[in-house]
Amino acid sequence: MNTRTALLALILLPLLPMHAALAHGDGAPQPVDTSGLPPLGEELLAINPYRNDATLKDKAIEVGSRGYNSNCARCHGLEAKSGGMAPDLRELGEGESEDGWFLSRVLQGATVGERQKMPPFEGLLSQEAIWAIRTYIDAQPE
Repeated sequence: MNTRTALLALILLPLLPMHAALAHGDGAPQPVDTSGLPPLGEELLAINPYRNDATLKDKAIEVGSRGYNSNCARCHGLEAKSGGMAPDLRELGEGESEDGWFLSRVLQGATVGERQKMPPFEGLLSQEAIWAIRTYIDAQPE
């Protein structure tokens, strides 16, 4: 190793822990670009509109993947495979009641006792982003 390489290593080595710490995002809710998905309107839908729409499902999965990985993966696991810190969302069924629970939980978050277990995303994520994330989760194998 020459002197220049050794000096560069000494400068960059302290930055490695910072890179690892930010691997799953910085913890703040991130906006989700929903370009390519049509607007769903102001009124919240009770069921996932992308689930059975063959023309939009692939785009919703693509958008949902980005949204999930920047907002949900740090707790619910990469590719929706929970490591035990938070519920495994792949086990959530695909019915109207499960969609309602999902929407409510995303918008309102979750508090146990006085501890906030999941932040509320109301006002931060559009319903297009929420349903795209749900579509992405549904597409993950158990």
